[in-house]
Amino acid sequence: MDTVKLDDIRLTVVDAEGTVSFIAHASAVVALAAACASDPTTLRELLDASTRFDKSLRDKVLNGLAVFDEHNLPDDLSAIHHQLETLAPRNTPVFRVLDPITREASLRPVRSGVVLYNLPAKRIVQIENTYEPLAPSGEVNYHNGKFLSIRLVPYKLSPDWTIVP
Repeated sequence: MDTVKLDDIRLTVVDAEGTVSFIAHASAVVALAAACASDPTTLRELLDASTRFDKSLRDKVLNGLAVFDEHNLPDDLSAIHHQLETLAPRNTPVFRVLDPITREASLRPVRSGVVLYNLPAKRIVQIENTYEPLAPSGEVNYHNGKFLSIRLVPYKLSPDWTIVP
């Protein structure tokens, strides 16, 4: 099956603290899968490990979460609801999944699809992935923050991890 390489993909990460969803360059789907080789248990550990494969992803997500937390409260999500309602899916900001509206948005594909990283279950779910099918081992093109480089970084997930379709 041929893959179609498009720019953006939705990535949703589940850890014991909750769920976070964001849009990133589609190459981040492989960078986060490779970061799972370090067996992260939290979003922060996953993002820290991802810096080996993508220079800017961690800061983009953490900065986006800071903005989300500044403008949204668990009992008042009107700001993110407005953004999810008015922005094109690929332009939505980083957000926490806190209700049915944000949950639905966290599973809505953009251009290259949507991939879910369930850290407690050690499972990567390719809900829709037209960028590059994930594998338990391989190589990641390092993203230097502006573009993919020619530098390849190998990775290998432990057998505890499952990748579904």
